[in-house]
This record gives sequence, C-alpha cells and structure tokens, in this order.
Amino acid sequence: MFSPTKEIFKQYTDPEQFDRIVDKDSVSEMWRDSVTAYPDVVAIEDDGKRYTYADIEADVSRLRTVIKSDDDKSLRVGVYCPNSYDFVRAFLAVTTLGYTAVILPAQLDQMTVFGCTMKYALDAIIYHPSLSENTAIVASKRPDVALISSDTQGNTMSEMVFPSGDTPCVIMFTGGTTGKSKGALLSNAAVMQGTVNGCYGYQDVFNQRYLLILPLSHVFGLIRNLTTSLYTGSTLFICRNNKDMFRDIAMFRPTILVAVPALAEMALNLSKKFKKNMLGDSLKAIICGAAPVPPYLIKEYKKEFDIMLLPGYGLTESANLVSGNPAYLTKPESVGLMYPNQEYKIVDGELLLKGRNMMSGYVGEEEDGVYDKDGFFRTGDLVRIDEEGFLYITGRIKEIIVLPSGENISPAELEVKFLELSLIQDAQVYEDVTENGVHILALEVVPRMPEIARLGIENVGQHLTVELEKINNTLPTFQRVSRIIIRDSDFERTPSMKIKRYKKC
Repeated sequence: MFSPTKEIFKQYTDPEQFDRIVDKDSVSEMWRDSVTAYPDVVAIEDDGKRYTYADIEADVSRLRTVIKSDDDKSLRVGVYCPNSYDFVRAFLAVTTLGYTAVILPAQLDQMTVFGCTMKYALDAIIYHPSLSENTAIVASKRPDVALISSDTQGNTMSEMVFPSGDTPCVIMFTGGTTGKSKGALLSNAAVMQGTVNGCYGYQDVFNQRYLLILPLSHVFGLIRNLTTSLYTGSTLFICRNNKDMFRDIAMFRPTILVAVPALAEMALNLSKKFKKNMLGDSLKAIICGAAPVPPYLIKEYKKEFDIMLLPGYGLTESANLVSGNPAYLTKPESVGLMYPNQEYKIVDGELLLKGRNMMSGYVGEEEDGVYDKDGFFRTGDLVRIDEEGFLYITGRIKEIIVLPSGENISPAELEVKFLELSLIQDAQVYEDVTENGVHILALEVVPRMPEIARLGIENVGQHLTVELEKINNTLPTFQRVSRIIIRDSDFERTPSMKIKRYKKC
C-alpha cells in the first residue's frame, strides 16, 4: 500500500507557482478565492462574449436565487446544457449552494432525460433553451420537478454556501468497469482534488489560456478543462463547434489544450500537411488522456513544434486524475506519477485505489465487487510501476484473452509493442477463430498515412506487414498474432474516442 505526496512533482513546476497549489474543501471555496484574486480577469469567452470572474459571480448569484430551496433542503439539480457559458453558470450556481449537480449530456433524448429524472431523484433541471423540447415528458409526468431555463435571472443575489468536503457535489455518467452506464457520485473534496491534481507536473500553471473542445459532460472536460482553469485564474475559450476549432485557435491563441489522442493526431497530421502549426504558436502544452497516448505523438509534438504533450490516467470514479507524466520525453510509454492524497495497491496486477479523489459510490446501483474488503476501488486496469514510481497501463481485466493453451493475453500490452512502429496510428489485438475452428490472435492496424506518404511508400500493405512481422517475431510464441489486417478506415469509437473493442469469441 502506497501514499504518494505532492512533493514528487515539485521539480517540474516553477517554485513560486508550486507553493500556490493548495487544497480546497469545496467548489464554493475555490470559486470564492478565484473571484477574490482575479475579479477583472476574463474567465470565460463564449459566443463572442467575455465574462470576468466578477461578472460570472454576479450572474451565478442571481441564478442561485432562482434555484435555492426555501427549507434548506439539499437538492439534486440536473444540468442539461451543451458546452456554453450557460453550462458554466448553471454548474457553479448549483455547486456553490452546496447542492448536487447531475450532469445530463446534451445528446440525451427526452425519454432518457425523464429516466434520469426518476433514477437520480432530481428536484430540478436547468436546461438550455435549445433543449427545451426534451424536457416535455418531465413537465408532463413530473410537475413537481422545477424546469428552469439556463438564461433565467433572479431579481436578487444569493450568497454562496460553503459545504464540507464530504458533501455530494456532482453525479457524472460513466461506463464503469462493467461497461454499463452508471452515475458516479463525487464529493466536493473529490472534485477539488481532481482540480488541484491538474496543476501538477508542468512549469507554468496559473493565468493560462485554455481552449475547451471536450464535452463538459465528460469528467476530463469538466474537471481538467473547466475547474482547473477556474482554479488557476485562467481564461477558458469555449469552442461551440469542433469544426471551427482551428479558426478559434488562431483567434484565441491558447497556451494549454486538453485533448484526446485522436484529436492530437489529427492536428499533427494537418500541421504537417499545411507546413504550419495548426494549434498556434502560443500553445505550450497538450494535456492528453481518456485513451492510450501513442509515444509517437509525444515525440513528434516536441520535435516539430516544441509542444509538451503530457499523458495521464484517470477515471470518472477518481474525479478524472489519478496520475500524470511530467517526464514525458524520457518515459513516453508511462501515464506518469501518482497524484497525492490517494492510496494505491496492486493486487494480481490490478490497480486498486482509495483516497480523497475517489467517488462516494454509484447512485442507485449494486456495488458488489466494486471495492475490496479494505474499501479500495477496483479499477479493472492492469498496471506495473517502475523503480522511479512511474505507472504503466498494461491492459484491462475484462479484456484478457484466455487461449485454449491456458495462457492469458492482455491485448493492450501487445498493442503497445506494435504501436512502437511510427507508421501505425492505432491497433487492436483480439481473439479470432479460423475456418477450422482454431482460436488465434489477430491484429488489425490503422496506418499513419501522412507519415507513409512522406516516406514515399508505395505498397503500403506489404511494407507494413513485413514491419509488423518483425515485431511479431520478437514476441514469445504464445503472444504472436497469426493474422494481420491493414485497415483503410479508422476503428469504431466510443464518445470519449476510445476504440470499441471487438467482442470476445
């Protein structure tokens, strides 16, 4: 059992800024301190408008008046808005009253919104006007649930409430370790720990310029993109449409981008194609996660544009951030050092976690097997940690392939081997069956076509097969793939841009 401290990150951060990274008990405490320290700084840019920290607090205080309960009852309030200033205002109004914000993704239809209203016992829903039709069933069947348009303004202002750290703060959807969608309940302390963890591992932390392209209904977008930005007195530009991302980047000139690997790959390919840094000359760091980060991207961004691409690891259940990699160049395969205020242990290769950042539990779900006898959360991730404390993900328990020989195969561990080839963008290892009924390992890969074109490779399939076989032949016999398929299109992906794995045979 191990308990990391924040001191392991000190060498990677400006000393004066490192001393300013302090824990907060609640969103209210964080927000009060940011408004006090940065009243005239622009906090949000959205839809052509700029809002300072003081402007936002004035707006938020009027919305608090609209939603607060007269009998001091602690409410659960759905936040049903797309990425927008309205989302930010609603989220802050709910959480700074000490209530629980239930984040409802904007793509939910009206039946699902009604289902969530029932399952999570919502007292109110703050909805964006563009989504008003999707609240119709709630209005019809649950008139006791207050429906509040996100542009509503109260006539008076209401002060913040300062809840304790263990007070529920937010419920977020997650696939969990079983793949079934569940609501993970995060306390104020958990959200704040995730927020502060986003400050460790790089030099310049405060007063940055963030671009928001991830959905705020995803924990990576909400915590690493929004709340860490607000905690650090930074400015967040909300990109309403990802098709406009490069236009927005050119105009806003962000210094930090929070992104998934697939988006970072696309931006790199376009930058090489047009011989211009599409992410702007002001960008210093890309915080990359939610899916495995290819070492190729880390090296290329540093070589081509002197941009740090910092990989990390986290879960919805851990308020997003478990580890982050400040030694991204020397250990590009690692997801980094473990963040403070959490305990971890490795049992039979699986990472188990306990700490301030961990969820209070799943709402309305059975939790058999989620925790061990000592209260540690079972992540379902197979890991190893090197002698310097850097974490490596080697697979998922539920993805383990058991061959007829009895050997256990971790697809992710094998995929990393093949992804060392710079011509491969993505890979998937899976169990397949031959016409004769023999179970084998198969490999499908997505070529990195811009790199292949740059090298002038003509017979792509033949060239890649030869190179992949070279790697294959270095593996133990039981780990070698028997079939290699070169794809001409990307894999199907989840909303968080992870590859959808094929079902086991």
